[in-house]
Amino acid sequence: MAETLNKTFTPYQAKPDEEYMNKNQLKHFRTILNDWKSELSHDIDRTVHTMQDEVTMFADPNDRASQESDMALELRNRDRERKLIKKIDDTLRSIDENEYGYCEGCGVEIGLKRLEARPTATLCIDCKTLDEMRERQVAK
Repeated sequence: MAETLNKTFTPYQAKPDEEYMNKNQLKHFRTILNDWKSELSHDIDRTVHTMQDEVTMFADPNDRASQESDMALELRNRDRERKLIKKIDDTLRSIDENEYGYCEGCGVEIGLKRLEARPTATLCIDCKTLDEMRERQVAK
């Protein structure tokens, strides 16, 4: 799955009377998102360079087909990551606009733990659950 952080980070330790989405929390999530974006961008660049360097014409059609299949899979993964970078940019914009951390569906706090698990989350767990239930009903 493309939406996983490879880099580990120290979970945010909120103080008992700390205001939700204060400056420190926003900085914490901005750092996570920027690191994640940087990591994804690096992977995309590495793939482009690798694909340019490894272009070889195999005489055997099976080898050529295997190479093309590998490249197609790699490009599909990188396209998913490109879409994720756009989502990260949208999330960083919501931090700039002081809208980060609140559910787009009902307006309640999404929660620090959920945001650390999925920093680009835009829905609280209840709204996301309802959304997924609706998706399953429509799919049937």
